[in-house]
Amino acid sequence: QVQLVESGGGLVQAGGSLRLSCVTHGHILSRYGTGWFRQAPGKEREFVAAITWSGSTTIYADSVKGRFNISRDNTQNTVFLQMNSLKPEDTAVYYCNTGSRTTLSAPGNIWGQGTQVTVSS
Repeated sequence: QVQLVESGGGLVQAGGSLRLSCVTHGHILSRYGTGWFRQAPGKEREFVAAITWSGSTTIYADSVKGRFNISRDNTQNTVFLQMNSLKPEDTAVYYCNTGSRTTLSAPGNIWGQGTQVTVSS
């Protein structure tokens, strides 16, 4: 059974930075891309960023482009999301996601438990 475990969330002031980590526990037979999604209170879950298994391709939501950076270290089974110039509207629970997907920005079938990011103004 595959598990995704996120960490690195917390409370930060606007303009600050956080680095989220997503560790994969268990064995995945296929080399899936991995993405980050977020869900703010009262809103639907939305795509943030994704990266292919090789790391050669990354994509971002327009709202985070230029501020967030996704990367991965397959030797550590870890995907990172570096978040800079954070804004109050970035406040949400951030979820790591992998598994079979139709496109890189679409959600796969495996989710982490989420980590809270709160940005104060």
